[in-house]
Amino acid sequence: MLQKKSKKIIIYFFMFILIGTLNNKNLTEKNFFRVGDISIKGLDKKDDFELKNNLKFLESGNIFFLNKIEINKIIYSNSLIENYFITKKYPSSLLVEINKTNFLAIIKKDNELFFLGSNGKLIKKINNEINLPFVFGNFENKNFFELKKIINETGFDYSNIKNLFFFKSGRWDIETKDGLLVKLPKDELKKTLEIYLNFISENKNEKIDIIDLRQPDKIIING
Repeated sequence: MLQKKSKKIIIYFFMFILIGTLNNKNLTEKNFFRVGDISIKGLDKKDDFELKNNLKFLESGNIFFLNKIEINKIIYSNSLIENYFITKKYPSSLLVEINKTNFLAIIKKDNELFFLGSNGKLIKKINNEINLPFVFGNFENKNFFELKKIINETGFDYSNIKNLFFFKSGRWDIETKDGLLVKLPKDELKKTLEIYLNFISENKNEKIDIIDLRQPDKIIING
């Protein structure tokens, strides 16, 4: 008798679910999986508000079918952003996690100072407390990033660089915070910087103002 009652309860339960599902079909289609909340993580209040406002077009849209092209366009219009990730919190929330670009250098353009970000974009300099190398000369971003990559690979202390000078010939000079000017050739930069590091390690107690490495297999110093 008890088993029969249990079976009836189970049957009634599933009938209730089925009827409820049919009666609320339209409600489900309208509200389930529609974006209702967007959260931003990784930006300050001002940029957070601006980005959230620009992404309002996603609200009420289907969480499964986001317009990635438009999202990219809006998010990467902010030069502070390196990359981002979107986490879908079902059924109706989005979390946009922002990774900010790293400031690598300072350049002057049209009489204004800018940070050069690791994303290759220029950000107007408003913070005077950040200590970075100044870059002089008419260079392309790829010129700078090629040099930066080699500096990282050789173990040259980037934080000890005061100024970088780019010349029309395509070569660089590096001035350190210690007042040492290193003249580099256009080619074989990695090999040249390795030679410099070995030389400076062996002569760390010497007073040297200029190291000229522009000629192959030659080190010309000026103390």
